[in-house]
Amino acid sequence: MKIARWVSSVPLRVRTLFSKQQVERELDEEMQFHLEKKIEELVGLGMAPLDAKRAARKVLGVERQMQQCRDVRAWQGWERLRADVVFGWRQLMKRKVTTAAAVLSLGLAMGSCVAAFRLIDALLLRPLPIAHPERLVVLSRVGTDSSGAPRSYDTFAYPDFQLMRAAAGKDADLIAVSPADRYDLTYKTDEEMEKAYVQYVSGRMFSSFGLQPALGRLLTREDDVTPGAAPYAVISYDYWSRRFGRDPKVVGQTFRMGTQMFEVVGVGPKDFTGTEPGTVVDIFLPTMMYPDVTRDDASWHRTLAIVAPGVELEPLRAKLDAVSHGFEVQRSKSWTGMSAEQIARSLNDRMLMTRAASGVSELQGDYRNALVWLGVLVALVLLIACTNVANLMTAVAAARMREMAVRVSLGAGRGRLVRLVMAESVMLAILASVVGGVLAWWSAPMVVRMINPADNPARLMLDADWRVMGFAVLLLLAATMLFGLVPALRAARLQPVSALKGGEEQQGRGHGMYALIATQVAFCFVVLFLAGLFVQTFHRLENKPVGFDAKGLLLLETESGHGQTPEAWGQLAETLRGMPGVKQVAISGRPLMTGSWNGPISINNGPPSDDWSYFLNVAPGWLGTMKLPLVEGRDFVASDSFPGEAIVNQEFVRRFFHGADPIGKTFEKTGGEDQKLIVRVVGVVADAPYRYLREAPLGVAFVPTRRVNAKGEVMKDSGETLLVQTAEADPMSMAAEMRRKVAAAGAGFRVSNVETQQELIDNQTVRERLLAMLGGFFAGVALLLAAIGLYGVLHYSVVQRERELGIRIALGAAAGNIARVVTVRVMLMVLLGAAVGLGAGLASVRFVQTLLYGVRGTDVSMMVVPAVVLLLAAGLAALPAVMRAVRIDPVVMLRSE
Repeated sequence: MKIARWVSSVPLRVRTLFSKQQVERELDEEMQFHLEKKIEELVGLGMAPLDAKRAARKVLGVERQMQQCRDVRAWQGWERLRADVVFGWRQLMKRKVTTAAAVLSLGLAMGSCVAAFRLIDALLLRPLPIAHPERLVVLSRVGTDSSGAPRSYDTFAYPDFQLMRAAAGKDADLIAVSPADRYDLTYKTDEEMEKAYVQYVSGRMFSSFGLQPALGRLLTREDDVTPGAAPYAVISYDYWSRRFGRDPKVVGQTFRMGTQMFEVVGVGPKDFTGTEPGTVVDIFLPTMMYPDVTRDDASWHRTLAIVAPGVELEPLRAKLDAVSHGFEVQRSKSWTGMSAEQIARSLNDRMLMTRAASGVSELQGDYRNALVWLGVLVALVLLIACTNVANLMTAVAAARMREMAVRVSLGAGRGRLVRLVMAESVMLAILASVVGGVLAWWSAPMVVRMINPADNPARLMLDADWRVMGFAVLLLLAATMLFGLVPALRAARLQPVSALKGGEEQQGRGHGMYALIATQVAFCFVVLFLAGLFVQTFHRLENKPVGFDAKGLLLLETESGHGQTPEAWGQLAETLRGMPGVKQVAISGRPLMTGSWNGPISINNGPPSDDWSYFLNVAPGWLGTMKLPLVEGRDFVASDSFPGEAIVNQEFVRRFFHGADPIGKTFEKTGGEDQKLIVRVVGVVADAPYRYLREAPLGVAFVPTRRVNAKGEVMKDSGETLLVQTAEADPMSMAAEMRRKVAAAGAGFRVSNVETQQELIDNQTVRERLLAMLGGFFAGVALLLAAIGLYGVLHYSVVQRERELGIRIALGAAAGNIARVVTVRVMLMVLLGAAVGLGAGLASVRFVQTLLYGVRGTDVSMMVVPAVVLLLAAGLAALPAVMRAVRIDPVVMLRSE
């Protein structure tokens, strides 16, 4: 019965909640009606009107009845909450400056956290839009290199993959996927060539992933049987939208990639963009169409596996490891030019199986640690902001102690005081979340743009879905508890008698605030410490000598479909030399710092060396164009060829000739079919980065672009890089004209890619630049927040101790003594926090070591600079409070007391 009665009252309660004034007016009218009826009845019995009115109110119990009606019609909890919210909002508006400071600091911190989560989620956490992503794993190999350092790689030869797929049987469905790469392709003529991201995949991939086509059909198992027999392509929904405007007639169109023609047979599902987070694949091709699919010496694809339900990973890994190891043992019998130690080390590699629900990509490997530590930085900034706001809220609560004491004295429960303070905290957090939401929406795409190399732009799916919204809500709740709970609990511990008397209770309120200051400083020190490491790493890499001059160098990656002789390539270079603004033109197989060609060598017919040499094909004049210093010997001439002559760098001399003069000496490079390629050293050049800025110098042999085969015939090359040294401040301003000039030269020449040598160098510091910029930004924010927190505590301290300070001044205390009294406790907390922060920072160095270059956490400057900066900030924050304290007029202060 009670439940039914309560349910029947729900509509009235809801109406009361949103129409309180109207309901209250109706209640007054109803009670007035009953009161008037009762008065008429009593007057009719002979009572005087005034006496009848008093008697009627007493008999009816008007106030009691009205309150009971209110209780029936309204939810008292909602009523009290609404009242607390209204009162809290008025309090926030009374302190507009404090409220604005709290909202901005919290909004900046919360927005940074949400932006960091959007990036981490898009790259590392978000599952692929496939069936059962939790069952997806990736295979890789781990081992050691010649120096004993750990190494890992995740590419396999396709014949090895076929053996493992057969061995897996029903335990797992193995899928081969190549890394997505940009290829040149044409839909009509070569003059309309364009680039697209292409990925070779097993024909069974789409069905194994449970995907359905948006148009046409997807690749099937039948497309993955015979090499070269399935010239079909599936384009992604994203590419279909961007390139074809979702034209349904795209099915059946053909395009040419290299010498192969492909037919578009379908469009992939809308949400599936490939298996590599950070790269949106445009075209999927069958693995059987890869040129080297049958070669057992070409490792070119990753191996993914969808594990069957209930299958344990370790037994499956061991079985596949044994099969792959047997393949490698068999393959090693044909390895030539490798030492027994190198072969044994390669055969000792062990297979790993790693969960890959979010896919696997090179971008993940490059930025996993960077994003994790970016998350750590923004979390520390959030903690600093929360402690800062907690101090502000504590100071405000202290200023309202008399008000709170009056509330308790009048019967308010301690829970009501907690609710009052928490209502303000929640409103602050909601306002901050609005600011943070705008920041997160804008900043995450900006960071993605910052990590984009010009030749390989990253594309991350930064959708604000339920995952991001859920994280934002949890962050809102956590932040509210972090900065609102401390002042709320202090309000609950209020002693009304002491507060109304203004006793020592007030003096003891600052202990927790000083503890928060120490915590805040510790967090700030860690942020400054890590930011300093990241900034110094970027500075060291940015200013690392490269050994050559990249200024004005434009790189034209040029192709000729049927291959051209060295003379034809030389004529093309001569054509470009005649252009205005061109100083020099040289030719190389590829630019420096763009990949590797390496192999074993032997000296004086000795055994193959454990270290491999790296090679680069260059034409005469390349050293001068690059301004790579020739230490001794000579440059190449037109008659030099490979095998035949070589120019080596100084590291090559140290490694393979043990520092002896190499000019005129020979070494052997093992070629195909056990062919010995004898090379004579004609020159020595200074060291320069071959692949990466971070790595130590490699032993490099520069060999002529003019190559001859075993019969002595000059070989043609289908692709070379033209290095053009320009007089322009921006070499790219000449790119369009040079493209036209190359195409006009005939012989099928065309430029497939244009970039500058400086871009190649800058691309190698993208991650470091990102960490340095964001680290410096968050360090500045953390320092500002810490300074505001220090100022707030000192200001509160001076206000609370004005009477004491006035007495000290009246008794003759000097300004210096007053300044010491005001600041000594805060400065001790700053020193304590800095010491704790230093310990935490040094402990964190080993976790960020892979992100650092040329800098150590124990460097004196890395430890001293954050401490000095914090002390200076503390001094500046203390200055206004000290000035207020020394200017206290003791006469005015004592008279007011």
